[in-house]
Amino acid sequence: MKYYSRRVIKPEDLNPGQSLFGGRLLSWLDEEAGIFAACQMGSHQLVTRQIRDITFHRPGRQGEVIEFGLALTHTGRTAVTVRCEVRNKQSLAVLATVEAMVFVNLDANGRPSPHKLAKTRRSNPVTTPVRKPGL
Repeated sequence: MKYYSRRVIKPEDLNPGQSLFGGRLLSWLDEEAGIFAACQMGSHQLVTRQIRDITFHRPGRQGEVIEFGLALTHTGRTAVTVRCEVRNKQSLAVLATVEAMVFVNLDANGRPSPHKLAKTRRSNPVTTPVRKPGL
């Protein structure tokens, strides 16, 4: 997993318990993962279809610098799936993980459309050599 960007947790990001508000973190993750997915798909128009398996491991505190790790885990014809991890930049302690965020590429009419990775995969198919009997 590669870490792409960082943020400082500020007072306006805190909940009444003085830790990072979970909704704020999810908003940041949606934005960061969406930018990552758009770059991977070669798209400028996409939507978040699904966010699955969110786990908050520890609270984020004011002043901490956190970073967002992103990895492409699945590529479909019109969508990609991204795994996300948020960790403290200094201690590397994980604050949260999201096992799957699914982003769908859209055409000019707002309908699902094949993206760059799907087009590349189709034009460069992986072929398995055929073995002849007895060889």
